[in-house]
Amino acid sequence: MRATPITLGLMLTAAVALAAQTPLPKPGPLPNPAAQIPAEPIPATVSDGFTVTAVGDLIMAHPQMEAGDAAFFPVAKLIQGASVGFGNMENTLIDRRYFQGWPAAENGGGDENGPPSIAPDLKKMGFAMLGHANNHDTDWGLTGMEATDKVLDAAGLVHAGTGRNLAAARAPRYLETRWGRIALVAATSSFEAMEPAGAPLGEALGRPGVSTLRTTLYHLVTQTQLDALRQIYDTQPEHPAHPLPANSKGFTLFGVHYRLGLTPALHYTMNPYDLSGILKGVREGKEDANFAIFYIHSHQPGNWSPVPADFLQPLAHDVIDAGADEFVASGPHRLRGIEIYKGKPIFYSLGNFFFELDDLELTAPAWMQREHLNAATTTDGEYEAYHTAHNFGANYWYQSVVAVTGFEHGKLSEIRLYPVDLGYHRIPQDRGVPQLAPPAEARAILERLQKLSQPYGTHIEIQGSVGIIHG
Repeated sequence: MRATPITLGLMLTAAVALAAQTPLPKPGPLPNPAAQIPAEPIPATVSDGFTVTAVGDLIMAHPQMEAGDAAFFPVAKLIQGASVGFGNMENTLIDRRYFQGWPAAENGGGDENGPPSIAPDLKKMGFAMLGHANNHDTDWGLTGMEATDKVLDAAGLVHAGTGRNLAAARAPRYLETRWGRIALVAATSSFEAMEPAGAPLGEALGRPGVSTLRTTLYHLVTQTQLDALRQIYDTQPEHPAHPLPANSKGFTLFGVHYRLGLTPALHYTMNPYDLSGILKGVREGKEDANFAIFYIHSHQPGNWSPVPADFLQPLAHDVIDAGADEFVASGPHRLRGIEIYKGKPIFYSLGNFFFELDDLELTAPAWMQREHLNAATTTDGEYEAYHTAHNFGANYWYQSVVAVTGFEHGKLSEIRLYPVDLGYHRIPQDRGVPQLAPPAEARAILERLQKLSQPYGTHIEIQGSVGIIHG
């Protein structure tokens, strides 16, 4: 029977009435990550003599071991001599001739890529575990991320932080060693819009991607500054419909969150759902392992800062309380301080280990245009030289340490810090590959790291060209 206008009107009225009678759902309480932290974390139970050699970001243009660089081999021996060699894989590993994807419209600051032969080369260097959660994971789309995961798998490298859905990206991954089973959990607080992994939606599959930790940035300002911003807020066309209370202590203006503070500062809060999922992964990892490493990629508050964002220390403490035995961060391409918390090492940034920006061989025209360079006449090498000079034009971007941490009876015994120089002043083809720093430079690097670590109460003893932190 064909519905008449009167019938349709009655049906619509009934639907509106039913909707009015349907109670609105009440938001439930936010997850309480602190409630997930056990009173006493599971202790490490690795055999005596267990060591972890940790480094920062791996941005590689080509394999190194087969290049036969004699100056690099002493650095490789530091990794090969450890029970576990660890770093952050920040490249997409693809053969561009046959790759069935393309560069993403949004990337983490460049289309970082290298050949698949890098993966077995890292294995030969001594790496066994890699963090693979960072802002470059989808530079070549999800196809590139998944291709890289497969290449790492084929090389026998254990990696964490990406997966076919959120559960897989959050999940711990394991390495079997003669000292015990080692768990790795990884996440990133710096990421692009298409990176976050997602859970299944009803019958739909989960979204492949990265384990992300969302944060919210608040700019703390003085009362005088807040009053001035309030005057601007009140004059915006859209804001009269949403007037603020007269005594408002914070608001959002032009997409920036402002809050009243004693002095100007940057303050971050962590998404409780993400933090809860990360801590769960750490607990699960430690329950099934003798030792657990947690890695996070974090550029906040920016590469300019030698001090980590204010959320990173609470995160590190929570992760260790949940069971992690070593906390490693990188991302800002520079060293940040070291803390010992409850006998567990926290590396707030280990900087760069490989930083071969000048030899990546491929630059999108859009990046040249952003720098007002003519893509039709500018070579990739000329762009990279320009980019390096304007963004990483100082020695400290190319100076870092290799951190060798030893454990006895499941507890920290000693950290040995070996300064490395990635050669800012070398020719572009050789720049970005670590070598043991000469004595004067090594001391300068260690003294800088001493100052960065002092606020955490960490004492670094310098013996020759090596820094030592006693357990």
